[in-house]
Amino acid sequence: MSELTVASRFCGPPGTANGGYVTGLFASHAPEVVRVRLEKPVPLDVPLQVERRGAGRLELLHAGQLLARAEPATLDLQPPSPPDYVEALTASRRFTALHDHTFPGCFVCGTGRARGDGLRIFAGATASGDMVAAPWVPDASLDQGDGKIGAEYMWAALDCPGYFAARDDGKLMLLGEFTAHVDRRVHVDEPCVVIGWKIAQRGRKYEVGTALFDEDGELCGRALATWIELR
Repeated sequence: MSELTVASRFCGPPGTANGGYVTGLFASHAPEVVRVRLEKPVPLDVPLQVERRGAGRLELLHAGQLLARAEPATLDLQPPSPPDYVEALTASRRFTALHDHTFPGCFVCGTGRARGDGLRIFAGATASGDMVAAPWVPDASLDQGDGKIGAEYMWAALDCPGYFAARDDGKLMLLGEFTAHVDRRVHVDEPCVVIGWKIAQRGRKYEVGTALFDEDGELCGRALATWIELR
């Protein structure tokens, strides 16, 4: 058994962890690509237990309560071509939560987070309307000591744009499942573009893809997510 703790900086909704960040941190305990299913909101600033269950499966627990599970998976996801950085910057001005955000303190997309604290990834519709996009320049606080950012921050960056690709009306949804793969960790201060696109909808469930590209337009990370609309 091993442990992890999600610091309060990395919150999503108040008092709970950002889904992308915690799934990335949890997935770092697996030797291969995994699909993470979130069962309950993950608390902040408390030790969480990572249990190995065989066949590559993991469980994340707190006080004996199951919070998330992970199992080996494949990620066959081909992202569309991204807009360039300037186009992504223009798209971010169409971010639907720019002036009325349900969770302004969210580590990834919160408008109430200062630069160097939150990621401030504001994904808005592109001119074509077939995806959302945002620029992102990772700051020095994410440095893993080698000039590059940790994979868990890339998982985080790949999270919220998927929500805004699924809906643009602020309807409350929860991240249900997340499968991500980091092809290359990006550098601190590297201008990046993050995109999200809707793949399918089945009732209250939305399947979306997200991807992260470096300043040369090279794919550095991608994710497949299921978001669930609350009743």
